[in-house]
Amino acid sequence: MALKNASYLAAVFRKWVHPFLVLWRFSRPHTIIGSTFSVSALFLLALAEQPGWSSLRAVLLLITLISCLACNIFITGLNQWADVELDRLNKPRLPIPSGMLSKNQALNISLACLLIALLLALWLSIYFFILIALISLIGAVYSLPPIKFKRHHLGAAAAISLVRGLLVNLGIFLHYRIFLTGSFSIPEFLWPLTAFVFFFSLAIAWFKDIPDSAGDAVFHIRTVAVQYSRTAALRLGLWLVTLSYFALAYCFGKGFLTPQVDWIAAVHIGAGLSFFILGYRLDVRNNKAVHRFYMGFWGLFFLEYILYTLGIWWPIIS
Repeated sequence: MALKNASYLAAVFRKWVHPFLVLWRFSRPHTIIGSTFSVSALFLLALAEQPGWSSLRAVLLLITLISCLACNIFITGLNQWADVELDRLNKPRLPIPSGMLSKNQALNISLACLLIALLLALWLSIYFFILIALISLIGAVYSLPPIKFKRHHLGAAAAISLVRGLLVNLGIFLHYRIFLTGSFSIPEFLWPLTAFVFFFSLAIAWFKDIPDSAGDAVFHIRTVAVQYSRTAALRLGLWLVTLSYFALAYCFGKGFLTPQVDWIAAVHIGAGLSFFILGYRLDVRNNKAVHRFYMGFWGLFFLEYILYTLGIWWPIIS
């Protein structure tokens, strides 16, 4: 009886649970979580100007989030579809090189997500449709020839920073603000966050390629780690992000463009110093250590949206 039950549960897992786990891995979870934090935090930042909750606002957040996550899966999925041979060297555990998904299945999932993202965006507004279409286009050009921004570190960094830094923060915030207030302008308090995420995204572009430098060199992907060195890619990102943390600490400590919140400033100083010390001591030759550092770096990305939202809301709720 126990063996029969175990076999039944295994069959149920293979039929219903396993496909969702494969889709979850295909979506690159750290990017999905990052998009969830950014889209949700931007909604709360837009709400700070006109606090209040309603079913209409809940629908606005939900549909926006689903559209953005579908767009995210399209971009990351298309990148995996386009770079299967490269991923066999750099990331063999991803769904396509590991055999969990075929290339056709991966392409179908990616295109279905693109369709969902665009239809939901159009349902909300023509402005949001154009924004999602532009982000999707940049994501496609990042991965596909003949342009394929991914092949050179300048193009890759520009594409990632343009999307994560500018289009997401300014574009999605403006999408919310138009719905909530009818205003088509950017408030001062959003600029420090936008600048921080822009520079943070540059570091993401440099850090993500450090453990992949051997495979990237074989396929002539000219990342900073390949063209210069792993250490150069790490140190460049360390200094840029640390200085960005100190700049945000100044904004909150002095009330420059943001409300003055001393404890938020102190947390930024602590986060910047801790990040710099841990990164400076990192052995860039150890791929596992670099990967752990990179995942921790994404954790700081999630944390920043929480901290920044708290900083803007603190004078309202305290």
